[in-house]
Amino acid sequence: QVQLVESGGGLAQAGDSLRLSCAASGGDFNNYAIGWFRQAPGKERKFVAAISWSGGSTYYQDPEKGRFTISRDNAKSTAYLQVNRLKPEDTAVYYCAAGLYGSSSQYETNYEYWGQGTQVTVSS
Repeated sequence: QVQLVESGGGLAQAGDSLRLSCAASGGDFNNYAIGWFRQAPGKERKFVAAISWSGGSTYYQDPEKGRFTISRDNAKSTAYLQVNRLKPEDTAVYYCAAGLYGSSSQYETNYEYWGQGTQVTVSS
């Protein structure tokens, strides 16, 4: 059983940057692909970015590719999502998810474990 805890969210202004963290415990982090998803108020949860278990491949939702960077530090069992040039429409709860031996997938069904989310609120 893998536990995921997101952190790094909060209040920001448009144009700021944030780095979200996803700390894992209870499993071998090296074996899990990590995905980041977000859910804006009143909307469905959507894929943002993913990184394979090896870290060798990444995948981004196209509109966000230039502003978001996903990475992982296996020694710290932590994955990150760097978000630059924040926009008010980035306001959402951001979730990380883990999938055993997964590729950098955009599909929620490929992830077995989910964190509780961290709120990001961007003001204009």
